[in-house]
Amino acid sequence: MQNRLDYSLPPEALFLTPDEDAGLHPLAEPDFFWRARPRARILGFAASAHEEINRKIDSHLAYTARHKTFSRAVEFNAIPVALEGAQYKKSFVTAGGKGLLNGASGVRLLNRYLWVNQDAGFDAEARLAEYFRRCQDRAVARPLTARASGTAGLPFAVEARNTFNYFHFVTETLCQFCALDQIGAGRPLFLHHPNHPEKTRGFTRDFLRALFPEFGDRVQFERAPKSYDRVLTSLNLMNAYYQYGADTVAPVDSLITSRAMWAGREAIRASQGVLQMNAVDSNLIRLRDRARRAIEGQDFSHLPRRFWVGREQGQARNRAMQGEDELLEMLRLFGFESVSFESLSPLEQVALMANAEVMVSYHGAGFTNMLFANPAAHVIEIGTLQTAMFRWGDFWRLANAAGCTYVSFFADFAKADPLAEPDFAEEGIVPVSLSRHGLALIMSFLVTLLGHLPRFSTAEPVLRLARQMNQIGAWARTLQLFALHPGVEAGNAPLCLALAEAQRHAGNAPAELAALCAAQRADPSRAFTLMQIVWCAQKAGQEETLRWALARMRADFPERLDEVLRSRPALRRLAV
Repeated sequence: MQNRLDYSLPPEALFLTPDEDAGLHPLAEPDFFWRARPRARILGFAASAHEEINRKIDSHLAYTARHKTFSRAVEFNAIPVALEGAQYKKSFVTAGGKGLLNGASGVRLLNRYLWVNQDAGFDAEARLAEYFRRCQDRAVARPLTARASGTAGLPFAVEARNTFNYFHFVTETLCQFCALDQIGAGRPLFLHHPNHPEKTRGFTRDFLRALFPEFGDRVQFERAPKSYDRVLTSLNLMNAYYQYGADTVAPVDSLITSRAMWAGREAIRASQGVLQMNAVDSNLIRLRDRARRAIEGQDFSHLPRRFWVGREQGQARNRAMQGEDELLEMLRLFGFESVSFESLSPLEQVALMANAEVMVSYHGAGFTNMLFANPAAHVIEIGTLQTAMFRWGDFWRLANAAGCTYVSFFADFAKADPLAEPDFAEEGIVPVSLSRHGLALIMSFLVTLLGHLPRFSTAEPVLRLARQMNQIGAWARTLQLFALHPGVEAGNAPLCLALAEAQRHAGNAPAELAALCAAQRADPSRAFTLMQIVWCAQKAGQEETLRWALARMRADFPERLDEVLRSRPALRRLAV
């Protein structure tokens, strides 16, 4: 049996189309295809010692925030299905001879199709987009209607990209076993992987036993390929978004914040990437819930709540961070302990994150455990411009599943020339170098977050920290920072606006209004400040200030006044 697909075939002959091609039969009709869920706080900050690199980081972060971030996360359902004529090949599955577009493995199939055909005599992306358009144009009365029967005793099988990468194992493979909660585990269980069995890491068995104690020992690890006449598996419906029309699967357009990269149901690679960044697999949420239930009633009081995550030598890829010792020395002053996930049992890892106040580490697969974090946790990552561009979005699904705060500081490359951007295809992920400047930025953020507010002699670091605290929702810390630096906002419009934002969230409308008015005096050129004054003065019942702000808008920004009066016609009587 071949362990590959013929990518020279047209997409309709290569990929399985649900409700059209044979080979896929849902065990139950999905109660939803997708649904919105609250976004985690996901933020990034530049922390390079070089302004040239900081400008690139800031530009990338601004573009991501503006054009790649949905207003809410998108949870895609996962349902149990029966496959006929199934073959498990490498890290993907076929049914009836066609590739199954299932979650991450389906994304890899699509990417592989584009890569293999990049030098072919046709536009592979256009051909793929046309295939999805034809899928969407077909009439489907009832999509994925339950029609599987006689499934008792059928084996259940999942695919793995590999059995040595913790991130891929947890997010793509382990979570699929949650489907057995719906169909029962009293059947043969298989996990198929492409790598040599000697490469299988111990954590695979350990996590199966810990989180699925009712059957974890019965899972058989087998190297692909393998064929089944009939087999059960879990199907994630993210790719169904492009295989059905809008009348069948509702569009997510109400959640987007920009159309610069979003193409709706047009299956353009960049647009699909944006959807993937904001998507969460239902199975991942189910795995989180199962893991947190597994630690209930157990004593994990020996575990720290503030901790630095390092790596044991030889247990993971060696991407040691330059400057780690100096950072750890500073962290210990504020009650942080050093841990390694590799030295902890699976349930200890879950409990560590479930009870965490603050986790800090450099970029790596350890951030997979963010899935188990409590919503109040702050997970702090130290990466580079490279990880921001190529790896940051991979962890968004974990933050969105947990609902925690995920903050990344992007520092420098550990290279002879830190200004030379590494070639990802040639060098892979380059380790992090944390300069004294980057160390100062991270520690200022952390100590402010923890209530040990630093004292500054200039306004710039106060503004930076105030904005950061506001972004993570720590508005009380912002107010404490201003209290420690009385009068620092005088004549400084950005600082006044940062103070106003914190006062707004504190519910102090008079103080918010005073800060907004101070911002306007410091910089009268901003129309939006006057608009904020109008809204705040109305909220605070300050009619005199409201009349003044409307008069200023009439004189300086008449087009903006028209906009305000259209949205709030009750103000017309005051705008004279």
